[in-house]
Amino acid sequence: MNSDAVQQLLGQLSLEEKARLCSGKDFWHLHGIERLDLEPIMVTDGPHGMRKQAGESDHVGLNDSVKATCFPSASGLAASWNKALLYEVGTALGRECRSENVSVLLGPGINIKRHPLGGRNFEYFSEDPYLSGVMAREWINGVQAQNVGTSLKHFAVNNHEHCRMVVDAIVDERTLREIYLPAFEIAVKDSQPWTVMCAYNKLNGTYLAEHPRMLTSILEEEWQFQGLVVTDWGANNDRAEGVKAGQALEMPASGENGKNAILRAIESGSLSLAELDRSVAKVLRLIRDGQEAKRCNEKVDLDAHHVLARKVAEESCVLLKNDHHTLPLAQQQSIAVLGAMAVNTRYQGSGSSQINPYKLEQPLDALEHAFGSENIVYSEGYSARGELTEAQLNASLAAAEGADKVVLFAGLTPDYESEGFDRGHMSLPPQQLALIEALAPVHHKLIVVLQNGAPVAMPFANTVAAILEAYLGGQAGASALARVLKGDVNPSGKLAETFPLAQADVASDTWFPGSSRQSQYRENIWVGYRYFDTVEKPVAFPFGHGLSYTQFEYSDIQVSGTDAKVGDACFSMKAKDTVTVHLKVTNVGPVAGAEIAQLYVGQLAPNVPRPAKELKAFDKVYLEPGESKSLSFALYARDFSYWSTTTNDWLADSGEYTIFVGASVADIRLQKSVRLDTGVHSPGGQASANCRPAPDQFTDEAFAELLGHAIPEPIRRDPIHTNSMISEIQHKWLGRQVLKLINKQIGKLVGDSVTEENTLMLEAIVREMPLRNLAMMSQGKLSSKNVHRLVHLLNGHYVKLVTGAPAESR
Repeated sequence: MNSDAVQQLLGQLSLEEKARLCSGKDFWHLHGIERLDLEPIMVTDGPHGMRKQAGESDHVGLNDSVKATCFPSASGLAASWNKALLYEVGTALGRECRSENVSVLLGPGINIKRHPLGGRNFEYFSEDPYLSGVMAREWINGVQAQNVGTSLKHFAVNNHEHCRMVVDAIVDERTLREIYLPAFEIAVKDSQPWTVMCAYNKLNGTYLAEHPRMLTSILEEEWQFQGLVVTDWGANNDRAEGVKAGQALEMPASGENGKNAILRAIESGSLSLAELDRSVAKVLRLIRDGQEAKRCNEKVDLDAHHVLARKVAEESCVLLKNDHHTLPLAQQQSIAVLGAMAVNTRYQGSGSSQINPYKLEQPLDALEHAFGSENIVYSEGYSARGELTEAQLNASLAAAEGADKVVLFAGLTPDYESEGFDRGHMSLPPQQLALIEALAPVHHKLIVVLQNGAPVAMPFANTVAAILEAYLGGQAGASALARVLKGDVNPSGKLAETFPLAQADVASDTWFPGSSRQSQYRENIWVGYRYFDTVEKPVAFPFGHGLSYTQFEYSDIQVSGTDAKVGDACFSMKAKDTVTVHLKVTNVGPVAGAEIAQLYVGQLAPNVPRPAKELKAFDKVYLEPGESKSLSFALYARDFSYWSTTTNDWLADSGEYTIFVGASVADIRLQKSVRLDTGVHSPGGQASANCRPAPDQFTDEAFAELLGHAIPEPIRRDPIHTNSMISEIQHKWLGRQVLKLINKQIGKLVGDSVTEENTLMLEAIVREMPLRNLAMMSQGKLSSKNVHRLVHLLNGHYVKLVTGAPAESR
């Protein structure tokens, strides 16, 4: 919709209509205006499927939704490293949205995996910002090619679940620019998502929902974002401040609360009409664009999408270990299949991304179909909860004794990882570990298949024959697994995250997730492989790792530049100049397969702390036995740069760099040194040995120096304020009554749909909900004014209660 048409519509709106448009109509719809042919368009959750709720609505996946294709979660999608496949997934999702009159799909989620214990890591792509941004770009382009909008989320620095609605992420500028913003930048600049969803949390003292620097200065002015910013569901803090900062749409509905807050701000002069019009214009454009999807009535072939989901799951499988060519399994071998997860597969994460799958396969059924039921013997192995019993162990040992090979299914259950809370440790359930520990010494062909959304500790890694990481493989993940195990499909996935040996090895572990009110990102840029690779700390499985049933050879690396050579492998480089890397990959093994060539850049002797390697390009190539393909990668000045807090810009120092190409960050096959003449020489002159992360870099003094100011004090609990959490008022009698009322309201909302596995998530969400969200939860039945009165009652401020003074908000 062009600007003139938007302005024409804007001129026909009353002030009250403008204010109303800036909040949702209900849980999933925007307001419409019938006289202007503005229909209430629908948005719905993603990102690995369409979660359209047909009845009662909630934002945590408790109530039923319509049948849809459940693709692998983002952790699996990223492990495919397949850009074209992500576009296909996006296209399929867009078509399903059109078939259900959904105008905007709320995804993708691209928050960086700062720590393996992040409860929602399964919903995010990677620990690496470049890989995350590229995957998001392709997904968005696929969806939006169907004239369905997307919502890039959660902007930004939303890297754990603990107290996510109120926590303040304290991050230095360089870390923000190099780690937590680039994925968003890539997706915004390359794809222009229709919307960006702001996160619940604060960033350096300001809620993201009302952060003018993030929403306007960076997102809109610096990156030229053309869409609108929508809040995460319940992320709005101060409605007028949000509009001023560049946040156009509050979701879900807040009754009259949001509208009235805007009208009061206009009347008082704290919000200008021009600021309001800026937001309303964006909402109008979204509604008009969204109406096309609503009127489409697309017919979708869900069976074809099931086949696509299987293909995606196949490419998401990562073969971590395969000693003595244990895999693939032979057709006539006897196979013992062990583990409750073989008949009750973990195929998706819990929370707002939970899809109602059109079909759902189980691994045991798929294996029996692939190998013949006469060649399969199954034993439960363990229960989902509780200790390993002697009977279960004996049955498993008996099943394994007569089998040529043993396939044991293990992984994380929903009470281990979910939206709403972070994991407490990296371990698998103890009953699973006990079974693996008992079987490994007595069967030398033990294969462990993992179903989990994030890295787990593997104390058994050296004692089992093979490990296949399947992640959360979606509705067709079971048949995909069977095809990979059988060898019909050659595994080609690679890790998009590091699997550390131990939780304590992670650079951020001491400060993750932080206190209820503050999370200090002291580890700064040392996230994931950037830390492990630079300090040469051993890991279980490195970033980019993944084996194949064939072998690949890398050769013939050459480097050329667009500018004239100054000398051998020395290039003069300005911002738009390129250095192009050429190489060849050959399949030297016995079967066809796919290889993911990864290109990393590192500066030889940096004057500022820099990682030893950073991913800057990759490509996935499919090769028949003996086939070779030539690859080319273009690198720009930005690819050699770091963020300078002196110039507040990206700087590529003159000097020597190494270009690494390999099968993982730790498996480098080719490298080439190049000398760049950029005309820039960073001040400081630190020796390169001092540019490695060390414990003394994470002290109070060092962190304050990084921030450029003293470390902020966390907000105190008392007195109670509108952003006090429900858990923080339980020492008051009235606070306990509030909790009872909330639980009663939730009971009405979800009925019997709360399963035992969702209980932990629901309890955490309620416990950590700020008081201001009571108005949102009631869909406006409780006014913001009454929330302020409740705060005064809890504090015993009866004069303020009588006078109607606003309560404090922190």
